[in-house]
Amino acid sequence: MGLFGFGKKHHEAEEESKAVDVDDAVDADEATEADETTENADDTAAAGGFGDGERGVDHGPWDVDDENIPDYDDYLDIGSLYLPFLQGIELRLKGARQTGTVMGATITLGNSSLEMEAFAAPKSYGLWDDVRADLLAANEGSREVEGVFGTELILPVKVKDKTLDTRIVGIDGPRWMLRGIFTGPAAQPDGDDEEKTTLDKYFSDLVVDRGEEPLAPRDMIPMHAPVGPAERAKQAEAESKDDGQDAGKDIPGKPKGPLSKTLETQTQTTLRRGPLFSEVR
Repeated sequence: MGLFGFGKKHHEAEEESKAVDVDDAVDADEATEADETTENADDTAAAGGFGDGERGVDHGPWDVDDENIPDYDDYLDIGSLYLPFLQGIELRLKGARQTGTVMGATITLGNSSLEMEAFAAPKSYGLWDDVRADLLAANEGSREVEGVFGTELILPVKVKDKTLDTRIVGIDGPRWMLRGIFTGPAAQPDGDDEEKTTLDKYFSDLVVDRGEEPLAPRDMIPMHAPVGPAERAKQAEAESKDDGQDAGKDIPGKPKGPLSKTLETQTQTTLRRGPLFSEVR
């Protein structure tokens, strides 16, 4: 089953990917206006308390339909996830080379990284307990720990001649499971490193959009190329003027095929006060 434990089709798509670098997408003057709610980790994260209370009521990660969800109008929309803006991070999208389909998203902060993917889950129960059990059985040396997000998993991964720990977190929401894979200093379950604190807070601020598309349990909820607040505002304005038609049309700028140089240019325009970008196709 390996590290991910989610099915052959998903792995084959990732194996076809290759990296393509995109130029710096941050405007230095506007970057200082990044969302203050994610710029510094709050006292809850520092105290290791994301597991306290109820997800969707007292803390995130959030579902788009949660009653207490924070305002995410300024978040970056990549389909299944709305990502907070945070100064100093780099966002990397992972996609299938042949189709251009986005298959995952990773942010890097200093020497740490956080890979984020959301998967479909049954209505009646969550997936994280089963997924964690599968990973424990398939990976020698893995172990469970109690962390800020409840029961987490430490999984050693061999990189060249070194063995490094990754910290895998699973959050069950309404018909979805969000998985986060932390590396670097953020992977230490008992650490108080600033990178870990910041990325834990970032993960808790994510907003998941399950959508209404029929999906089998453990299928990845589709992602798409980044759409920023300005594009969403234009869409909302257009829909408000369209009194006699259904809202919810295709998002402006959403790609119909493989990622292109044109798309890369649009991404830079979108993210003038957000993360740096690399895209994979």
